[in-house]
Amino acid sequence: MHSEEGLVGMAIFDEELITNSQSFDKRSGFDSQTGVYHSLVHLSEHNKIPTQPNLDTATYVLSQFPPLEQAETRVALIDSATNHRLTYAKLHRSITSLASGLYHGLGVRKGDIVIILSPNSLLYPIICLAILSIGAVITTANPLNTQMEIAKQVLDSAAKLAISSPEEVHKLSPTGIPTLLTTHSKDDQLSVEELIEKCEPLEIQQKKPTQSDTAAILYSSGTTGTSKGVVLTHSNFISVMTLLKWSVDVSKAQDDIFLCFIPMFHIYGLAFFGLGLFCSGTTTVLMQRFDFQGMLEAIQNHKVSNIPAVPPVILGLVKYNGGGYDLSSLRRIGSGAAPLSKEVVDGFREKYPWVEVRPGYGLTESCGASTFVVSDEEAKARSASSGRLVPCFSAKVVDIETGLALPPYREGELWLKSPAVMKEYLGNEEATAATFDEEGWLKTGDLCYFDDEGYLYIVDRIKELIKHNGYQVAPAELEAILTGHPQILDAAVIPLEDEAAGQIPIAYVVRAAGTDLTEDQVIQFVANQVAPYKKIRRVSFISAIPRSAAGKILRRQLMLQSKQQALSKL
Repeated sequence: MHSEEGLVGMAIFDEELITNSQSFDKRSGFDSQTGVYHSLVHLSEHNKIPTQPNLDTATYVLSQFPPLEQAETRVALIDSATNHRLTYAKLHRSITSLASGLYHGLGVRKGDIVIILSPNSLLYPIICLAILSIGAVITTANPLNTQMEIAKQVLDSAAKLAISSPEEVHKLSPTGIPTLLTTHSKDDQLSVEELIEKCEPLEIQQKKPTQSDTAAILYSSGTTGTSKGVVLTHSNFISVMTLLKWSVDVSKAQDDIFLCFIPMFHIYGLAFFGLGLFCSGTTTVLMQRFDFQGMLEAIQNHKVSNIPAVPPVILGLVKYNGGGYDLSSLRRIGSGAAPLSKEVVDGFREKYPWVEVRPGYGLTESCGASTFVVSDEEAKARSASSGRLVPCFSAKVVDIETGLALPPYREGELWLKSPAVMKEYLGNEEATAATFDEEGWLKTGDLCYFDDEGYLYIVDRIKELIKHNGYQVAPAELEAILTGHPQILDAAVIPLEDEAAGQIPIAYVVRAAGTDLTEDQVIQFVANQVAPYKKIRRVSFISAIPRSAAGKILRRQLMLQSKQQALSKL
Protein backbone atom coordinates (compact mmCIF):
# COMPACT_ATOMS: atom_id res chain seq x y z
CA MET A 1 0.00 0.00 0.00
CA HIS A 2 1.25 3.51 -0.72
CA SER A 3 0.68 6.75 1.12
CA GLU A 4 -2.22 8.73 -0.33
CA GLU A 5 -1.18 11.92 1.47
CA GLY A 6 2.33 11.66 0.04
CA LEU A 7 1.01 11.61 -3.52
CA VAL A 8 -1.18 14.71 -3.30
CA GLY A 9 1.77 17.08 -3.60
CA MET A 10 3.58 15.06 -6.25
CA ALA A 11 2.64 17.36 -9.15
CA ILE A 12 4.49 20.27 -7.51
CA PHE A 13 7.50 18.05 -6.90
CA ASP A 14 7.55 17.00 -10.55
CA GLU A 15 7.41 20.59 -11.81
CA GLU A 16 10.34 21.61 -9.64
CA LEU A 17 12.28 18.56 -10.77
CA ILE A 18 11.66 19.33 -14.44
CA THR A 19 12.70 22.96 -13.97
CA ASN A 20 15.91 22.24 -12.11
CA SER A 21 17.21 18.86 -13.29
CA GLN A 22 20.10 18.89 -15.74
CA SER A 23 19.38 15.29 -16.69
CA PHE A 24 15.79 16.03 -17.81
CA ASP A 25 14.99 15.84 -21.54
CA LYS A 26 12.31 18.44 -22.35
CA ARG A 27 11.31 16.60 -25.55
CA SER A 28 10.62 13.15 -24.09
CA GLY A 29 10.05 13.95 -20.42
CA PHE A 30 12.71 11.36 -19.54
CA ASP A 31 15.11 11.99 -16.67
CA SER A 32 18.20 9.89 -17.35
CA GLN A 33 19.37 10.18 -13.75
CA THR A 34 16.22 8.75 -12.17
CA GLY A 35 14.89 6.71 -15.10
CA VAL A 36 11.50 8.43 -14.73
CA TYR A 37 9.29 9.84 -17.50
CA HIS A 38 7.38 12.96 -16.43
CA SER A 39 4.34 14.62 -17.93
CA LEU A 40 5.27 17.48 -20.25
CA VAL A 41 1.97 19.24 -19.48
CA HIS A 42 1.16 21.01 -16.23
CA LEU A 43 -2.14 22.20 -14.87
CA SER A 44 -2.65 25.94 -14.58
CA GLU A 45 -3.05 27.36 -11.09
CA HIS A 46 -6.88 27.44 -11.23
CA ASN A 47 -7.00 23.89 -12.64
CA LYS A 48 -4.75 22.21 -10.10
CA ILE A 49 -5.95 19.10 -8.29
CA PRO A 50 -7.61 20.23 -5.03
CA THR A 51 -5.51 19.27 -2.03
CA GLN A 52 -7.81 20.21 0.86
CA PRO A 53 -8.11 16.97 2.86
CA ASN A 54 -11.80 17.30 3.78
CA LEU A 55 -13.09 17.40 0.21
CA ASP A 56 -15.14 14.45 -1.07
CA THR A 57 -16.06 13.36 -4.60
CA ALA A 58 -19.76 14.31 -4.52
CA THR A 59 -19.09 17.75 -3.02
CA TYR A 60 -16.47 18.39 -5.70
CA VAL A 61 -18.73 17.29 -8.56
CA LEU A 62 -21.75 19.27 -7.36
CA SER A 63 -19.58 22.37 -6.89
CA GLN A 64 -18.70 22.19 -10.60
CA PHE A 65 -22.33 22.22 -11.79
CA PRO A 66 -23.41 25.26 -13.85
CA PRO A 67 -24.69 28.24 -11.82
CA LEU A 68 -28.35 28.06 -10.77
CA GLU A 69 -29.67 30.34 -13.52
CA GLN A 70 -28.10 28.04 -16.13
CA ALA A 71 -28.68 24.74 -14.30
CA GLU A 72 -32.47 25.01 -14.63
CA THR A 73 -32.27 24.85 -18.42
CA ARG A 74 -28.97 23.18 -19.28
CA VAL A 75 -29.49 19.48 -19.99
CA ALA A 76 -27.16 17.04 -18.25
CA LEU A 77 -28.55 13.69 -19.45
CA ILE A 78 -30.81 12.41 -22.24
CA ASP A 79 -32.16 8.85 -22.45
CA SER A 80 -31.57 7.79 -26.06
CA ALA A 81 -34.52 5.37 -26.03
CA THR A 82 -37.19 7.60 -24.45
CA ASN A 83 -35.74 11.08 -25.03
CA HIS A 84 -36.37 11.79 -21.32
CA ARG A 85 -34.12 14.65 -20.17
CA LEU A 86 -32.57 15.72 -16.87
CA THR A 87 -31.36 19.27 -16.35
CA TYR A 88 -28.45 19.96 -14.04
CA ALA A 89 -30.88 21.46 -11.51
CA LYS A 90 -33.07 18.33 -11.57
CA LEU A 91 -29.99 16.13 -11.33
CA HIS A 92 -28.79 18.07 -8.26
CA ARG A 93 -32.19 17.81 -6.53
CA SER A 94 -32.42 14.09 -7.30
CA ILE A 95 -28.98 13.42 -5.82
CA THR A 96 -29.70 15.26 -2.57
CA SER A 97 -33.19 13.72 -2.23
CA LEU A 98 -31.87 10.18 -2.76
CA ALA A 99 -28.98 10.78 -0.34
CA SER A 100 -31.51 11.91 2.26
CA GLY A 101 -33.67 8.85 1.65
CA LEU A 102 -30.74 6.46 1.91
CA TYR A 103 -29.45 8.09 5.09
CA HIS A 104 -32.66 8.89 7.00
CA GLY A 105 -34.89 6.19 5.56
CA LEU A 106 -32.60 3.19 5.08
CA GLY A 107 -29.86 3.96 7.59
CA VAL A 108 -26.94 4.02 5.13
CA ARG A 109 -23.92 5.47 6.90
CA LYS A 110 -20.36 6.51 6.17
CA GLY A 111 -18.23 3.50 5.27
CA ASP A 112 -21.17 1.24 4.37
CA ILE A 113 -20.67 -0.58 1.06
CA VAL A 114 -23.52 -0.49 -1.47
CA ILE A 115 -23.44 -2.80 -4.49
CA ILE A 116 -25.04 -1.48 -7.71
CA LEU A 117 -26.33 -4.07 -10.19
CA SER A 118 -27.83 -2.29 -13.16
CA PRO A 119 -27.27 -1.43 -16.81
CA ASN A 120 -26.75 2.23 -17.73
CA SER A 121 -29.67 4.54 -16.93
CA LEU A 122 -30.34 8.15 -16.01
CA LEU A 123 -30.52 6.92 -12.40
CA TYR A 124 -27.01 5.41 -12.36
CA PRO A 125 -25.00 8.62 -11.78
CA ILE A 126 -27.67 9.84 -9.32
CA ILE A 127 -27.23 6.64 -7.29
CA CYS A 128 -23.44 6.88 -7.34
CA LEU A 129 -23.28 10.53 -6.30
CA ALA A 130 -25.93 10.08 -3.60
CA ILE A 131 -24.03 7.17 -2.06
CA LEU A 132 -20.72 9.07 -2.22
CA SER A 133 -22.24 12.19 -0.66
CA ILE A 134 -23.12 10.17 2.45
CA GLY A 135 -19.57 8.83 2.64
CA ALA A 136 -20.74 5.32 1.81
CA VAL A 137 -18.79 3.23 -0.70
CA ILE A 138 -19.96 2.05 -4.12
CA THR A 139 -19.09 -1.29 -5.63
CA THR A 140 -20.39 -1.83 -9.15
CA ALA A 141 -21.32 -5.19 -10.67
CA ASN A 142 -21.59 -6.28 -14.29
CA PRO A 143 -25.22 -7.19 -15.08
CA LEU A 144 -23.90 -10.03 -17.24
CA ASN A 145 -22.31 -11.69 -14.20
CA THR A 146 -23.81 -14.93 -12.95
CA GLN A 147 -25.64 -15.38 -9.66
CA MET A 148 -22.52 -17.04 -8.25
CA GLU A 149 -20.24 -14.19 -9.35
CA ILE A 150 -22.59 -11.60 -7.83
CA ALA A 151 -22.72 -13.54 -4.55
CA LYS A 152 -18.92 -13.66 -4.45
CA GLN A 153 -18.70 -9.89 -4.91
CA VAL A 154 -21.30 -9.23 -2.20
CA LEU A 155 -19.34 -11.43 0.20
CA ASP A 156 -15.88 -10.13 -0.73
CA SER A 157 -16.86 -6.46 -0.53
CA ALA A 158 -18.99 -6.95 2.62
CA ALA A 159 -21.82 -4.98 1.01
CA LYS A 160 -24.70 -4.02 3.34
CA LEU A 161 -27.20 -2.86 0.71
CA ALA A 162 -27.85 -3.65 -2.94
CA ILE A 163 -29.44 -1.37 -5.54
CA SER A 164 -30.62 -3.37 -8.53
CA SER A 165 -32.62 -2.98 -11.70
CA PRO A 166 -35.79 -5.15 -11.55
CA GLU A 167 -34.60 -7.49 -14.31
CA GLU A 168 -31.38 -8.35 -12.40
CA VAL A 169 -32.67 -8.52 -8.83
CA HIS A 170 -33.13 -12.32 -8.92
CA LYS A 171 -29.34 -12.70 -8.96
CA LEU A 172 -29.18 -11.21 -5.46
CA SER A 173 -31.78 -13.51 -3.88
CA PRO A 174 -29.33 -16.15 -2.56
CA THR A 175 -27.25 -13.49 -0.77
CA GLY A 176 -30.10 -12.28 1.46
CA ILE A 177 -28.80 -8.72 1.20
CA PRO A 178 -31.40 -5.93 1.64
CA THR A 179 -32.21 -4.67 -1.86
CA LEU A 180 -33.56 -1.42 -3.27
CA LEU A 181 -34.87 -1.47 -6.83
CA THR A 182 -33.92 1.26 -9.27
CA THR A 183 -37.43 1.68 -10.70
CA HIS A 184 -41.02 0.99 -9.62
CA SER A 185 -42.09 -2.65 -9.81
CA LYS A 186 -45.40 -4.53 -9.66
CA ASP A 187 -44.77 -5.91 -6.15
CA ASP A 188 -44.43 -2.42 -4.63
CA GLN A 189 -40.87 -3.00 -3.48
CA LEU A 190 -39.19 0.28 -2.46
CA SER A 191 -37.31 1.94 -5.32
CA VAL A 192 -34.80 4.68 -6.02
CA GLU A 193 -37.47 6.50 -8.05
CA GLU A 194 -39.80 6.51 -5.03
CA LEU A 195 -37.12 7.86 -2.68
CA ILE A 196 -36.29 10.67 -5.11
CA GLU A 197 -39.99 11.58 -5.46
CA LYS A 198 -40.89 11.47 -1.76
CA CYS A 199 -37.78 12.41 0.24
CA GLU A 200 -36.93 15.97 1.20
CA PRO A 201 -33.20 16.80 0.98
CA LEU A 202 -32.67 16.85 4.76
CA GLU A 203 -29.28 17.52 6.31
CA ILE A 204 -27.03 14.50 6.78
CA GLN A 205 -25.72 14.81 10.31
CA GLN A 206 -22.44 12.98 10.29
CA LYS A 207 -18.81 13.72 9.55
CA LYS A 208 -18.23 14.18 5.81
CA PRO A 209 -15.84 11.82 3.97
CA THR A 210 -12.30 13.00 3.31
CA GLN A 211 -10.02 12.61 0.32
CA SER A 212 -8.25 9.67 1.96
CA ASP A 213 -11.48 7.74 2.59
CA THR A 214 -12.51 4.88 0.28
CA ALA A 215 -15.03 5.92 -2.38
CA ALA A 216 -15.36 2.79 -4.51
CA ILE A 217 -14.35 -0.84 -4.81
CA LEU A 218 -14.29 -1.82 -8.48
CA TYR A 219 -13.59 -5.39 -9.49
CA SER A 220 -10.89 -5.96 -12.08
CA SER A 221 -8.83 -8.86 -13.37
CA GLY A 222 -5.97 -6.63 -12.27
CA THR A 223 -2.39 -6.65 -13.41
CA THR A 224 -1.76 -10.13 -12.02
CA GLY A 225 -4.67 -12.45 -12.85
CA THR A 226 -7.89 -13.25 -10.97
CA SER A 227 -10.60 -10.69 -10.16
CA LYS A 228 -9.75 -8.41 -7.25
CA GLY A 229 -11.39 -5.44 -5.54
CA VAL A 230 -9.59 -2.24 -6.55
CA VAL A 231 -9.87 0.24 -3.67
CA LEU A 232 -10.24 3.79 -4.99
CA THR A 233 -10.34 6.83 -2.72
CA HIS A 234 -12.09 10.19 -3.03
CA SER A 235 -8.63 11.61 -3.80
CA ASN A 236 -8.28 9.21 -6.74
CA PHE A 237 -11.61 10.30 -8.26
CA ILE A 238 -11.08 14.01 -7.62
CA SER A 239 -7.66 13.77 -9.32
CA VAL A 240 -9.11 12.04 -12.39
CA MET A 241 -12.08 14.42 -12.63
CA THR A 242 -9.74 17.41 -12.50
CA LEU A 243 -7.72 15.89 -15.34
CA LEU A 244 -10.89 15.14 -17.31
CA LYS A 245 -12.02 18.73 -16.90
CA TRP A 246 -8.59 19.84 -18.13
CA SER A 247 -8.95 17.62 -21.23
CA VAL A 248 -12.41 18.99 -22.12
CA ASP A 249 -12.63 22.53 -23.46
CA VAL A 250 -14.99 23.90 -20.80
CA SER A 251 -15.59 27.11 -22.76
CA LYS A 252 -17.19 25.00 -25.50
CA ALA A 253 -18.61 22.25 -23.27
CA GLN A 254 -22.20 23.51 -23.37
CA ASP A 255 -22.16 22.95 -27.14
CA ASP A 256 -20.84 19.38 -26.79
CA ILE A 257 -23.09 16.34 -26.95
CA PHE A 258 -21.44 13.16 -25.68
CA LEU A 259 -22.74 9.64 -26.30
CA CYS A 260 -22.43 7.07 -23.52
CA PHE A 261 -22.68 3.36 -24.21
CA ILE A 262 -19.62 2.47 -22.13
CA PRO A 263 -21.02 0.61 -19.09
CA MET A 264 -20.91 2.70 -15.92
CA PHE A 265 -19.93 -0.31 -13.81
CA HIS A 266 -16.54 -0.06 -15.57
CA ILE A 267 -14.00 2.60 -14.54
CA TYR A 268 -14.06 4.10 -18.06
CA GLY A 269 -17.82 4.67 -17.90
CA LEU A 270 -17.96 5.58 -14.21
CA ALA A 271 -15.14 8.13 -14.19
CA PHE A 272 -16.14 9.66 -17.52
CA PHE A 273 -19.95 9.62 -17.54
CA GLY A 274 -21.01 8.70 -14.01
CA LEU A 275 -18.99 11.50 -12.44
CA GLY A 276 -16.48 13.42 -14.53
CA LEU A 277 -18.39 15.04 -17.39
CA PHE A 278 -20.73 16.80 -14.96
CA CYS A 279 -17.72 18.90 -13.95
CA SER A 280 -17.65 20.37 -17.47
CA GLY A 281 -21.31 21.19 -17.99
CA THR A 282 -21.71 18.93 -21.01
CA THR A 283 -24.79 17.03 -22.20
CA THR A 284 -24.64 13.22 -22.38
CA VAL A 285 -26.95 10.99 -24.42
CA LEU A 286 -27.21 7.71 -22.55
CA MET A 287 -27.68 4.25 -24.06
CA GLN A 288 -28.70 1.42 -21.73
CA ARG A 289 -26.34 -0.93 -23.53
CA PHE A 290 -24.34 -0.87 -26.75
CA ASP A 291 -26.15 -1.50 -30.03
CA PHE A 292 -24.40 -0.49 -33.27
CA GLN A 293 -27.52 0.68 -35.10
CA GLY A 294 -28.77 2.38 -31.94
CA MET A 295 -25.47 4.25 -31.75
CA LEU A 296 -25.84 5.48 -35.34
CA GLU A 297 -29.42 6.58 -34.66
CA ALA A 298 -28.37 8.43 -31.51
CA ILE A 299 -25.57 10.26 -33.34
CA GLN A 300 -28.01 11.38 -36.03
CA ASN A 301 -31.01 12.20 -33.82
CA HIS A 302 -29.11 14.06 -31.09
CA LYS A 303 -26.30 15.59 -33.18
CA VAL A 304 -23.69 13.81 -31.06
CA SER A 305 -20.24 15.42 -31.30
CA ASN A 306 -18.11 13.23 -28.98
CA ILE A 307 -17.94 9.48 -28.45
CA PRO A 308 -15.64 7.96 -25.83
CA ALA A 309 -15.43 4.47 -27.34
CA VAL A 310 -13.48 1.21 -27.39
CA PRO A 311 -11.53 -0.31 -30.32
CA PRO A 312 -14.26 -2.78 -31.49
CA VAL A 313 -16.66 0.15 -31.96
CA ILE A 314 -14.11 2.11 -33.98
CA LEU A 315 -13.36 -1.00 -36.04
CA GLY A 316 -17.11 -1.43 -36.60
CA LEU A 317 -17.33 2.12 -37.95
CA VAL A 318 -14.41 1.41 -40.30
CA LYS A 319 -16.15 -1.72 -41.62
CA TYR A 320 -19.58 -0.03 -41.73
CA ASN A 321 -20.89 0.14 -45.30
CA GLY A 322 -23.30 3.01 -44.66
CA GLY A 323 -27.03 3.03 -44.27
CA GLY A 324 -28.27 6.56 -44.68
CA TYR A 325 -27.35 7.80 -41.19
CA ASP A 326 -26.05 11.35 -40.91
CA LEU A 327 -22.81 11.26 -38.88
CA SER A 328 -21.68 14.76 -39.85
CA SER A 329 -22.09 16.11 -36.29
CA LEU A 330 -19.24 13.92 -35.00
CA ARG A 331 -16.11 15.89 -34.16
CA ARG A 332 -14.16 13.59 -31.88
CA ILE A 333 -13.93 9.92 -30.96
CA GLY A 334 -11.86 8.68 -28.05
CA SER A 335 -10.54 5.18 -27.50
CA GLY A 336 -9.60 3.36 -24.34
CA ALA A 337 -9.84 0.05 -22.40
CA ALA A 338 -7.88 -1.91 -25.06
CA PRO A 339 -5.11 -1.20 -27.61
CA LEU A 340 -6.11 0.65 -30.80
CA SER A 341 -3.97 -0.33 -33.79
CA LYS A 342 -2.46 2.03 -36.34
CA GLU A 343 -4.28 0.17 -39.12
CA VAL A 344 -7.69 0.80 -37.54
CA VAL A 345 -6.88 4.47 -36.83
CA ASP A 346 -5.68 5.05 -40.37
CA GLY A 347 -8.75 3.28 -41.79
CA PHE A 348 -11.05 5.39 -39.62
CA ARG A 349 -9.38 8.65 -40.66
CA GLU A 350 -9.66 7.72 -44.31
CA LYS A 351 -13.39 7.07 -43.96
CA TYR A 352 -14.24 9.90 -41.54
CA PRO A 353 -11.63 12.60 -42.25
CA TRP A 354 -13.56 15.27 -40.31
CA VAL A 355 -13.46 13.33 -37.03
CA GLU A 356 -10.54 13.59 -34.60
CA VAL A 357 -9.30 10.34 -33.04
CA ARG A 358 -8.05 10.63 -29.46
CA PRO A 359 -6.65 7.37 -28.02
CA GLY A 360 -5.67 7.05 -24.38
CA TYR A 361 -4.40 4.46 -21.92
CA GLY A 362 -5.59 3.66 -18.45
CA LEU A 363 -6.46 0.99 -15.90
CA THR A 364 -8.98 0.47 -13.15
CA GLU A 365 -5.94 0.64 -10.87
CA SER A 366 -5.08 4.13 -12.18
CA CYS A 367 -8.74 5.24 -11.84
CA GLY A 368 -8.92 5.89 -15.58
CA ALA A 369 -6.67 7.50 -18.18
CA SER A 370 -2.97 8.06 -17.50
CA THR A 371 -2.01 8.99 -21.07
CA PHE A 372 -4.06 10.83 -23.66
CA VAL A 373 -3.72 12.29 -27.15
CA VAL A 374 -4.55 15.97 -26.65
CA SER A 375 -4.68 17.20 -30.25
CA ASP A 376 -5.57 15.69 -33.61
CA GLU A 377 -2.23 16.85 -35.01
CA GLU A 378 -0.50 14.63 -32.46
CA ALA A 379 -2.79 11.72 -33.25
CA LYS A 380 -2.21 11.97 -36.99
CA ALA A 381 1.56 12.03 -36.57
CA ARG A 382 1.53 8.99 -34.27
CA SER A 383 -1.39 6.73 -35.18
CA ALA A 384 -0.29 3.86 -32.96
CA SER A 385 0.41 5.98 -29.87
CA SER A 386 -1.72 6.15 -26.74
CA GLY A 387 -0.61 9.74 -26.21
CA ARG A 388 1.55 11.47 -23.64
CA LEU A 389 1.37 11.30 -19.86
CA VAL A 390 -1.40 13.51 -18.54
CA PRO A 391 -0.54 16.04 -15.80
CA CYS A 392 0.43 14.59 -12.41
CA PHE A 393 1.38 11.18 -13.84
CA SER A 394 4.93 9.81 -13.93
CA ALA A 395 6.09 6.56 -15.49
CA LYS A 396 8.95 4.12 -15.74
CA VAL A 397 9.66 1.55 -18.42
CA VAL A 398 11.28 -1.35 -16.58
CA ASP A 399 13.26 -4.18 -18.17
CA ILE A 400 11.35 -7.36 -17.28
CA GLU A 401 14.59 -9.33 -16.92
CA THR A 402 16.98 -6.89 -15.19
CA GLY A 403 14.59 -4.50 -13.43
CA LEU A 404 16.44 -1.49 -14.86
CA ALA A 405 14.59 1.67 -15.95
CA LEU A 406 14.83 2.11 -19.72
CA PRO A 407 15.22 5.17 -21.98
CA PRO A 408 13.08 5.97 -25.06
CA TYR A 409 12.52 3.24 -27.69
CA ARG A 410 13.41 0.42 -25.26
CA GLU A 411 10.59 -2.02 -24.46
CA GLY A 412 9.74 -2.93 -20.90
CA GLU A 413 6.92 -3.04 -18.35
CA LEU A 414 5.05 0.19 -17.76
CA TRP A 415 5.07 1.43 -14.16
CA LEU A 416 2.95 4.41 -13.05
CA LYS A 417 2.77 6.82 -10.13
CA SER A 418 0.09 9.47 -9.57
CA PRO A 419 -2.45 10.81 -7.07
CA ALA A 420 -4.99 8.87 -9.17
CA VAL A 421 -3.41 5.45 -8.55
CA MET A 422 -5.45 3.09 -6.35
CA LYS A 423 -4.87 2.59 -2.64
CA GLU A 424 -4.73 -1.22 -2.65
CA TYR A 425 -6.49 -4.45 -3.56
CA LEU A 426 -9.24 -5.10 -1.03
CA GLY A 427 -8.14 -7.57 1.65
CA ASN A 428 -5.35 -8.91 -0.54
CA GLU A 429 -1.94 -7.93 0.82
CA GLU A 430 -0.15 -10.44 -1.40
CA ALA A 431 -1.61 -9.05 -4.65
CA THR A 432 -1.06 -5.46 -3.47
CA ALA A 433 2.59 -6.19 -2.65
CA ALA A 434 3.07 -7.85 -6.05
CA THR A 435 1.57 -4.85 -7.87
CA PHE A 436 3.42 -2.03 -6.04
CA ASP A 437 7.15 -1.74 -5.58
CA GLU A 438 8.60 -0.35 -2.33
CA GLU A 439 8.50 3.21 -3.71
CA GLY A 440 4.79 3.07 -4.60
CA TRP A 441 5.14 2.47 -8.35
CA LEU A 442 2.19 0.59 -9.85
CA LYS A 443 3.31 -2.28 -12.09
CA THR A 444 0.77 -2.38 -14.93
CA GLY A 445 1.74 -5.68 -16.57
CA ASP A 446 1.78 -3.96 -19.99
CA LEU A 447 4.76 -4.10 -22.34
CA CYS A 448 5.45 -0.65 -23.79
CA TYR A 449 7.95 1.98 -24.86
CA PHE A 450 8.09 5.78 -25.08
CA ASP A 451 9.46 7.58 -28.12
CA ASP A 452 11.82 10.58 -28.03
CA GLU A 453 8.91 13.02 -27.70
CA GLY A 454 7.21 11.29 -24.77
CA TYR A 455 4.53 9.37 -26.67
CA LEU A 456 3.55 6.01 -25.22
CA TYR A 457 3.19 2.86 -27.35
CA ILE A 458 1.56 -0.20 -25.78
CA VAL A 459 2.87 -3.41 -27.31
CA ASP A 460 0.68 -5.94 -25.44
CA ARG A 461 0.00 -7.51 -22.07
CA ILE A 462 3.20 -9.19 -20.87
CA LYS A 463 1.31 -12.28 -19.72
CA GLU A 464 -0.34 -12.60 -23.16
CA LEU A 465 2.87 -12.56 -25.21
CA ILE A 466 3.36 -15.73 -27.23
CA LYS A 467 6.79 -17.35 -26.85
CA HIS A 468 7.69 -18.95 -30.19
CA ASN A 469 11.15 -20.53 -30.46
CA GLY A 470 12.42 -18.04 -27.87
CA TYR A 471 10.96 -15.01 -29.67
CA GLN A 472 8.20 -12.85 -28.21
CA VAL A 473 5.13 -12.47 -30.43
CA ALA A 474 2.54 -9.81 -29.55
CA PRO A 475 -1.04 -10.93 -30.33
CA ALA A 476 -2.16 -7.29 -30.68
CA GLU A 477 0.24 -6.76 -33.60
CA LEU A 478 -1.14 -9.77 -35.48
CA GLU A 479 -4.75 -8.81 -34.69
CA ALA A 480 -4.14 -5.36 -36.16
CA ILE A 481 -2.90 -6.93 -39.39
CA LEU A 482 -5.79 -9.39 -39.55
CA THR A 483 -8.49 -6.74 -39.08
CA GLY A 484 -6.89 -4.80 -41.91
CA HIS A 485 -8.07 -7.49 -44.33
CA PRO A 486 -11.24 -6.30 -46.13
CA GLN A 487 -12.98 -9.66 -45.62
CA ILE A 488 -12.23 -9.89 -41.86
CA LEU A 489 -14.64 -8.19 -39.43
CA ASP A 490 -12.80 -9.12 -36.23
CA ALA A 491 -9.96 -11.34 -35.05
CA ALA A 492 -8.13 -12.63 -31.99
CA VAL A 493 -4.78 -14.37 -31.66
CA ILE A 494 -3.86 -16.79 -28.86
CA PRO A 495 -1.00 -19.20 -28.15
CA LEU A 496 -1.23 -22.93 -28.77
CA GLU A 497 1.23 -25.20 -26.99
CA ASP A 498 3.67 -26.82 -29.40
CA GLU A 499 6.27 -29.46 -28.53
CA ALA A 500 8.90 -28.17 -30.95
CA ALA A 501 8.40 -24.38 -30.80
CA GLY A 502 6.98 -23.98 -27.28
CA GLN A 503 3.98 -22.00 -28.53
CA ILE A 504 2.57 -21.11 -31.93
CA PRO A 505 0.19 -18.23 -32.79
CA ILE A 506 -3.27 -19.31 -33.91
CA ALA A 507 -6.02 -16.96 -35.08
CA TYR A 508 -9.75 -16.86 -34.50
CA VAL A 509 -11.36 -14.93 -37.34
CA VAL A 510 -14.82 -13.49 -38.01
CA ARG A 511 -15.44 -13.40 -41.76
CA ALA A 512 -17.51 -10.68 -43.40
CA ALA A 513 -20.94 -11.88 -44.50
CA GLY A 514 -20.99 -13.52 -47.93
CA THR A 515 -17.23 -14.10 -48.13
CA ASP A 516 -15.44 -17.45 -48.41
CA LEU A 517 -12.03 -16.54 -47.06
CA THR A 518 -9.91 -19.67 -46.44
CA GLU A 519 -7.40 -20.60 -43.77
CA ASP A 520 -4.55 -20.60 -46.31
CA GLN A 521 -5.48 -17.12 -47.52
CA VAL A 522 -5.43 -15.75 -43.97
CA ILE A 523 -2.10 -17.39 -43.18
CA GLN A 524 -0.54 -16.04 -46.37
CA PHE A 525 -1.97 -12.54 -45.82
CA VAL A 526 -0.22 -12.29 -42.46
CA ALA A 527 2.97 -14.05 -43.62
CA ASN A 528 3.48 -11.37 -46.29
CA GLN A 529 3.68 -8.69 -43.59
CA VAL A 530 5.64 -10.18 -40.68
CA ALA A 531 8.89 -11.91 -39.79
CA PRO A 532 8.77 -15.73 -40.10
CA TYR A 533 8.56 -16.34 -36.35
CA LYS A 534 5.41 -14.19 -36.13
CA LYS A 535 3.45 -16.08 -38.78
CA ILE A 536 -0.04 -17.41 -37.99
CA ARG A 537 0.11 -21.22 -38.03
CA ARG A 538 -3.59 -22.09 -37.77
CA VAL A 539 -6.94 -20.37 -38.29
CA SER A 540 -10.41 -21.05 -36.89
CA PHE A 541 -13.46 -19.20 -38.21
CA ILE A 542 -16.07 -18.22 -35.61
CA SER A 543 -19.21 -16.06 -35.53
CA ALA A 544 -17.98 -13.57 -32.92
CA ILE A 545 -14.88 -12.82 -30.84
CA PRO A 546 -15.71 -13.04 -27.11
CA ARG A 547 -15.09 -9.65 -25.50
CA SER A 548 -15.64 -8.00 -22.13
CA ALA A 549 -18.06 -5.11 -21.75
CA ALA A 550 -15.09 -2.77 -22.17
CA GLY A 551 -14.08 -4.38 -25.47
CA LYS A 552 -11.14 -6.47 -24.28
CA ILE A 553 -10.69 -9.85 -25.96
CA LEU A 554 -11.49 -12.70 -23.57
CA ARG A 555 -8.50 -14.80 -24.55
CA ARG A 556 -9.03 -17.32 -21.77
CA GLN A 557 -12.34 -18.35 -23.32
CA LEU A 558 -10.65 -18.87 -26.67
CA MET A 559 -7.76 -20.78 -25.09
CA LEU A 560 -10.25 -23.08 -23.34
CA GLN A 561 -12.12 -23.55 -26.62
CA SER A 562 -8.82 -24.33 -28.35
CA LYS A 563 -7.94 -26.99 -25.77
CA GLN A 564 -11.39 -28.58 -26.08
CA GLN A 565 -11.04 -28.69 -29.88
CA ALA A 566 -7.62 -30.34 -29.53
CA LEU A 567 -8.98 -32.95 -27.10
CA SER A 568 -11.94 -33.75 -29.37
CA LYS A 569 -9.54 -34.65 -32.15
CA LEU A 570 -7.64 -37.18 -30.02
